[in-house]
Amino acid sequence: MEAPKKTLKILTIDGGGIKGLYSAKILEQFEQKFGCISDHFDMICGTSTGGLIALGLSLKIPAAELVAFYVDKGPKIFPPWRKWFLLNIFDSLRQATFFGKFSDKNLKNSLKSVFKDHVIGDSHNLLCIPSYRVTEGKTRVFKKDYGDLDCDDATPYVDVALATSAAPTFFPMAELPTCDNNQFIDGGVWANNPTLVGYVEAVTRLLGPDSKYGYNALEILSISSLEIGAGRPVGLRRHRGFLGWKNSLFETAISGQSQFAEYFMNNIKAISPVPVHYVRIPSHVVGSAQEKHIQLDNASKKALKLILSKANQQATTFRKNPDVATFFKTKKTFVLK
Repeated sequence: MEAPKKTLKILTIDGGGIKGLYSAKILEQFEQKFGCISDHFDMICGTSTGGLIALGLSLKIPAAELVAFYVDKGPKIFPPWRKWFLLNIFDSLRQATFFGKFSDKNLKNSLKSVFKDHVIGDSHNLLCIPSYRVTEGKTRVFKKDYGDLDCDDATPYVDVALATSAAPTFFPMAELPTCDNNQFIDGGVWANNPTLVGYVEAVTRLLGPDSKYGYNALEILSISSLEIGAGRPVGLRRHRGFLGWKNSLFETAISGQSQFAEYFMNNIKAISPVPVHYVRIPSHVVGSAQEKHIQLDNASKKALKLILSKANQQATTFRKNPDVATFFKTKKTFVLK
């Protein structure tokens, strides 16, 4: 007799700096219509700024409070460009040489104001938060302990948030006392769209006939960051050093990784060992005149207003989408001990 269907539900959230406000605002609208996000997903995965959101949701912090976090703390975490031209040149040289563009002091203090003294063991959901451990030259995924996993439950939320969001050339590397003072950088260097991380965790540990959890189907809701249009005009200067690329170097890399994850998930259904229902909420279209305001470190009032506007438009469309509503028809089923 065929086993009854038991579905594991996963929420994944892309990285993107201050553009995480876009994802948070969409989730706020979903929460207003469907109820607490944490109650509807067994696992939440997030990278970089998406990791901050994932961590917040896993503590049942209302998405509206996460939106307020970006609006209130964003300009402190990403201070605006200075008015004097020579000071801007100095900042660019600082970023290109020995130091990152920003200190992580304001980021750390802002995270402490939200996460307090919580540790990963306090999470109400399974977690996958990608980072990269520079000390060992290996990828790292911070997880809520379950089954035979016994690794991260004592790690503070603030430490994990710093480890997943320490974007190279923007912030210093995160050094974690609970991980033997190993140094970490932004998970976006390999998994800016963490959907594949969640998929692999589910398929290898939670689903299938050999799993003790009984799951035999998978649903994944993936939330994009706000992205500018693809490509650049023909004739763009070919020879560019670090200063020529500057911010766009990291943004191009993480955008490419997100696109790869999307390509993979759109083609996985035919070969996946379990049925997969996958829905991606993409970036809203950004006009060419608006692109200059959409950068991962632009937290100006104009940029924040634009990001919120795009998020509201996209959320209004997708909260009516039956495929999205499917995720909220049932509550999560994974029981954490």
